[in-house]
Amino acid sequence: MFRLASMLYSIIGTSFAGALIIAVLTLGYDTLVPILIAAGVGAVAAIPVSYLVAQAITHNKI
Repeated sequence: MFRLASMLYSIIGTSFAGALIIAVLTLGYDTLVPILIAAGVGAVAAIPVSYLVAQAITHNKI
């Protein structure tokens, strides 16, 4: 399941990070630090989400 979660993380992580970067930019924070924080938070938040999605796929819940 770790292999599946790591493959899903490559998609989910970039999606979360990109969405948070867009949210930060629309709020008017256009300097480097807020953008990097948003990308980091998105990358960290995607770890449990990718594990839960992989678990749901392997247990046929989706």
